[in-house]
Amino acid sequence: MRKILFLYSLILYVFTAFAFSQEDPFIQARERMVERDIINRGITDERVIEALRRVPRHFFVPKDLEKLAYEDTPLPIGYGQTISQPYVVALMTESLQTKPGDTILEVGTGSGYQAAILSEMGCKVYTVEIIKALADKARERLVALGYKDIFVLWGDGYFGWREYAPFDGIIVTCAVDHIPPPLLEQLKEGGRMVIPVGPPWSLQSLLVVEKTKEGIVTHDLGAVRFVPLTREKRVQ
Repeated sequence: MRKILFLYSLILYVFTAFAFSQEDPFIQARERMVERDIINRGITDERVIEALRRVPRHFFVPKDLEKLAYEDTPLPIGYGQTISQPYVVALMTESLQTKPGDTILEVGTGSGYQAAILSEMGCKVYTVEIIKALADKARERLVALGYKDIFVLWGDGYFGWREYAPFDGIIVTCAVDHIPPPLLEQLKEGGRMVIPVGPPWSLQSLLVVEKTKEGIVTHDLGAVRFVPLTREKRVQ
């Protein structure tokens, strides 16, 4: 009887795995990406790794770029913006050191991919995007994928989202030439911000900013290149 049950369970597992792979033709490409570009490059947080395994990045890039979705490269998503390369997403997410139940502010929604990764890790995400078309598309995409704890605002991310502050963590996915004071104000004491700081259209420093009782402490994770934070007016 045990052998029969074991064989039944094995057949069910194989059938389910096959069915899932048929529904998601990119599952093997995503696994290769995780092994090659995430784990092999030093990311060790299992929650981050599993989130990248689960989120279908090909849904967050233009249809004609689907075949490149699991390469370790940024890709254009329109309006002069990009989706960050998977390793940078993983590095920034790991450096944020989130816990399940944390409330996170994201500046620069873009396609919504980074927000989805954080949501998969049990965070509630408030994300701000200044380009209305991107904000609308990201909101629709995230709802369609079943993410109920991600909230998208069309607005100037420089000013954060004061209504829901303070935040346990803040992640900025566009470059600034200084750390915006409103974001520091909206970060909880003991919280972390991960943000690329430096000149636009050039190399920036990816900083981890910690807000402590004694003041602000920063750590430099190395050079990155992000599109600049769009400011002053909201873009249709």
